[in-house]
Amino acid sequence: MPDLDVLRTRFSDALRAARAPVDSPDPAPYANDLLTRWQEPQRRYHTLTHLTAVLDHIDVLEKHADDPDVVRLAAWFHDAVYAPDRSENEERSARLAERALPESGLSAAKTAEVARLVRLTVTHAPADDDRDGQVLCDADLAILASAPSVYAAYTAAVREEYHFVPNDAFRDGRSAILRQLLDLPHLFHTPYGEREWEATARYNLRSELEMLSLG
Repeated sequence: MPDLDVLRTRFSDALRAARAPVDSPDPAPYANDLLTRWQEPQRRYHTLTHLTAVLDHIDVLEKHADDPDVVRLAAWFHDAVYAPDRSENEERSARLAERALPESGLSAAKTAEVARLVRLTVTHAPADDDRDGQVLCDADLAILASAPSVYAAYTAAVREEYHFVPNDAFRDGRSAILRQLLDLPHLFHTPYGEREWEATARYNLRSELEMLSLG
C-alpha cells in the first residue's frame, strides 16, 4: 500500500508548483478526495499503486515535458473516475478536473491542459510535438514494459476488474486490444520510452496474446 501522506504531499507540491503564487486554497482537501477515489473497492489495477507508478515514471521522463507539474496533475486525474463497466471514464475524469482545479487555484489555461491530457489517455496517441502528452501516455503505458512477474500481476488485476465479463468475451476483447497495440508503429513516444521500454513491452504483449490464443 503506497504511503498516503507521501502521495498527499506529491499532489500538493505539484499543484503549488503549477498555480500562480497567490493566496489559494489548501491543496489537502483536493488530495484527500482524489486519494479516496483511487481506493474505491471496484479497482484492482487502477489503484494507488498504478497512480504511484505513473507519477514515478513521470519523474523519470520529466525532462521531456514542457510542464511536468501539469502532467503530474493530469496523472492524478486520469483515472480519478473509474468504473470498469463504463466506457466514458476518461471524459468523466476530465470533467472532474475541470470542476476541481479552478476551485483549487489553478488557472483556466492550465486546467484546460490537464483536462486535455486526461482525455488523451483514451487513445494514447499524442501528436509529434505534444511533449506533455507524450510523457503522460508513456508513463501510463510503462507497465507494459514490466518484468514478467509484474506484468503477470498486471494482467491478473485487469482480469479481476472485468470479473463480470465471461471468459470467452474477455479473451476476445483483450486479444483485440493487444493486436491494436502491436500494430502501432511505436508504443512509446519519448526518446527514453522508445529506447528503454519499447522492445520489452512488445515482447510482453506478444507473450500475453499467445497465452490468450491457447485459452
